[in-house]
This record gives sequence, C-alpha cells and structure tokens, in this order.
Amino acid sequence: MLMSKLLGERFKEKPSEATSISHVYLLRGGYVRQVTNGIYTLLPPAKRVAAKIENIIREEMDAIDGQEVLFPVALPGDLWKESGRFEAVGSELVRFKDRGNKDMVLGMTHEEAAVHLARSEAKSYADYPFMIYQIQTKFRDEPRARGGLIRVREFTMKDAYSFHTTQEDLEQYYDKCYEAYHRIYARAGVPEVISVQSDTGMMGGKVAHEFMLLTDIGEDTLVICDSCDYQSNMEVAKGKLTVATTTESEIKEVETPNTKSIEDVASLLGVPTTHTLKACVFAAEGQEKPVIV
Repeated sequence: MLMSKLLGERFKEKPSEATSISHVYLLRGGYVRQVTNGIYTLLPPAKRVAAKIENIIREEMDAIDGQEVLFPVALPGDLWKESGRFEAVGSELVRFKDRGNKDMVLGMTHEEAAVHLARSEAKSYADYPFMIYQIQTKFRDEPRARGGLIRVREFTMKDAYSFHTTQEDLEQYYDKCYEAYHRIYARAGVPEVISVQSDTGMMGGKVAHEFMLLTDIGEDTLVICDSCDYQSNMEVAKGKLTVATTTESEIKEVETPNTKSIEDVASLLGVPTTHTLKACVFAAEGQEKPVIV
C-alpha cells in the first residue's frame, strides 16, 4: 500500500497530550489514537506490529506444546464468586448486570475461565498435563492510566494456564515457560528486559517472575546483585539480617519517655539498635483483625 493511502495523520509537532517519549512517537507516527482515558484505537501500522509480536508468541507457545484457545471477554459473575475474587478484587474489576439481572464481569484475567474449561474437558488422568493459552482483550479499570500504551485500561494480553497432576511436573514446565518468555523478548528485539522474582498478587501461588523493562521512567524498584544471579522486585526481595546475641536477664519494665524511634530507645538504654524490636500495628485490607509487625 502507498503511504499516501495509509489511514492516519502523521506530523512533526509534539502532541500536547503526550506524557512520555514513546507516547509522542506513537501519536506523531499515526500508530494510535486515544478514544478515552486509557483506551486507544490501533491504526494500521500499530496493528501490523502487534500481529508480528503475536506471531512470535504463538510460535514459542506452540513449541512448548501450548494449545491456543479464546475465552470470552464477558464472564458470568458466578465463576468469579466461586473463586472468591468477585468480592476480593477491587474496583479494577468491571461488574455489571445483564438483562436477566445476573452478575457479569469483564475479564481482567482468565483463571476462572481456564479452570471452567479444564474441568469440563479434561476429565481423565490421561488428559493431563496440558497448557492452554490465548491472546485476548482484557479490561481493568486502572485508576492511573498514563504514558500512552505504558499503562492502559483496555489492552491485549497473552495469558497461559497449565494443568498438572504433580508439583514436580508443574515446576519442570514452569522452567520451560520461563525460557520461552526469554526467547520471545529476544526475538522481539527488546534486550533491556530482565526477569526478577515478583509478588504473585491476586493470582496466588508460591513462585512468580516478572519481566521488567529497565527504564528511568519506571515505577518499581529492583534489587540486582552484581556478584550473583539474584534479581528481585523490592516488594518481595529477601535479605539477611545479623541477629544479635545477648545473655538472658530478668524481664523488667523500663520507662522510655519521649522516645519515638528505635534509635532514641537504644540511645536511652545504652544498647545497640540490633538489640531492640519495635511493634507496628496495621489495618490489613480484607481482614477484620489488625496485623502487628
């Protein structure tokens, strides 16, 4: 197709609504147009880029025996109530009533739909293990959409779900997926991406990694060791603390007036800060009782 026939205006001026360098180029080059906050239309050039990335993902997922499916965007609320996430997830999840007054949600993730499919189709032990994946539209009512496509409310996600009969088999397959994601980023030409240990979040589970693009405008803090292969998000990073050793003595109450910090108390008592503890009380989301740390 001739450029003269390509839909979309291209211009040199910096758009006033752009909030990041990538956002500027996407608008100037005629790749995207904003429909409303955090929701964009992809013009032909962006759609071609997305299609190429999707093909890379499909090839890598198929190479590790993934089977592509397509779950619906609108899901019955009963599935989410069964998992407990209908109430547990906050306002990011869009809930609505259909004309029959039944609860519905817009899929922001599809674990419930994947389990629904697996338990209806994989009824025999011989049907396992298997992995299903999809490339589908998701909607999260993100309160802070920004930076063009950096943080949006509606987006395309590749999500995969594997089902196993043993923990050992699950862990072995996790490693295969982990390597496949590295190959995806390498083939897509994004060398600045690294994988770090991360919080499992609302998905749950014991182990999780997230692939992070290293950039000055990022919002997360990473812990990266130069002398070993340890890499983690600060939210879940583990550290080694030197534990103080003391001789036991009689427990007694000591007045510590006007001392609000560990340093103040340690100075008043004439002891190192490592010989002290401090209790902090928090209100935890979703729990009636307070948490003392």
